[in-house]
Amino acid sequence: MIEEEGAVSADLGWKRWMTDYNEGLGLVYERLVLNDYLDRLVDRYDTREVLEAPLYGMAGVSGINSVRFAQRDCHVTLVDDNAERLGEVERVWGELNLSASFVHQSPVATLPFPDDNFDLVWNWAALWYLRDPATLVREMIRTSRRLVFIAMPNRLQVGYLLRRYVLERDFVNRVDESWADIARIRGILRGAGVSIIEEGVMDVPPWPDTVMPATEVLSRLGIRSARLNEKFSGDDWQWSTMDYYLGKRPELRQQIERYAFLDRARWPWQIKALWAHHRYLLGEIT
Repeated sequence: MIEEEGAVSADLGWKRWMTDYNEGLGLVYERLVLNDYLDRLVDRYDTREVLEAPLYGMAGVSGINSVRFAQRDCHVTLVDDNAERLGEVERVWGELNLSASFVHQSPVATLPFPDDNFDLVWNWAALWYLRDPATLVREMIRTSRRLVFIAMPNRLQVGYLLRRYVLERDFVNRVDESWADIARIRGILRGAGVSIIEEGVMDVPPWPDTVMPATEVLSRLGIRSARLNEKFSGDDWQWSTMDYYLGKRPELRQQIERYAFLDRARWPWQIKALWAHHRYLLGEIT
C-alpha cells in the first residue's frame, strides 16, 4: 500500500478508489460507525485540533477518515508519505468543500510538528504498513497535548482468520501482523506515561471482515450462484461514503443503522471482540 514507507510489495490499489467511490457496504458501515465515535471525542473532550498520521490504513477512498472532524469545525491536519496520493486526497476534500492542512512527510514516522501541538493525534489500521511503527507511536504522543487514538484490525474475529488462511493468504506479506497486537501498542503508550482511558472494539456488523467484495468472496470459496452474484453487484448494490457526504444518499445513515445492533449492544467489549473487526485504544497524555 505504501510505496515509500514500506509495505513489502507496493500496492497501487488506492488509485482505483480515488475515482470509483463505490466502496461496498462493509466500508460504508465502518466509516459511519467510526464517525459516531469521533463525535463522542469532539463532544467529551472539546477536540478542536486534530492530526491524522498517516491518513491511510482503511480500505476504500484514501484520506476521508477525518471528514467528520472537519464537519464538526475542527482543524484537521493530514499526513501522507505519498505525494501523488496526497494530491488526490486534497482534490477529494475540495469536492466535499472542506478544508484541511495536507502535509507530505517521508518517512511518515517522524512528524514535522512541535510538541503538544494537537488535541488529538490518531490513525486507523495504519501501523502494520509502516517500517517503524514504534517511532510513529512515540511521535503521536509527543505531538499531542491530550489524546492519542489508535485502532487496528482484530486478529481474533472470524473474517480475519478466513482472510489469513483461506481467501488471501499472501496479504500477511504486505503487513507486519505483530502490530495488530493491541498489547504491543498499549505497552508503548504506557511506557511513555500515557494513561489508557478507554479500550474497546468497534465496527461490529453481522458479517465477517474479509476486506473484499462479496462476489469475490463467493468466487474464492468456490460458491457459484447467479442469484447471489446478482444480489451483490449491479446498480442496486452501490455503497459510497462520498455520496453520503455529498448529500446524494442521505438515507445511507438509516440503512447502516439497521446493521449496528451488535455495535450498539451494551455487552462487555471482550464479548464483542469475538466478532468485532477492530480493536482500539484511547490514551490521555498525563
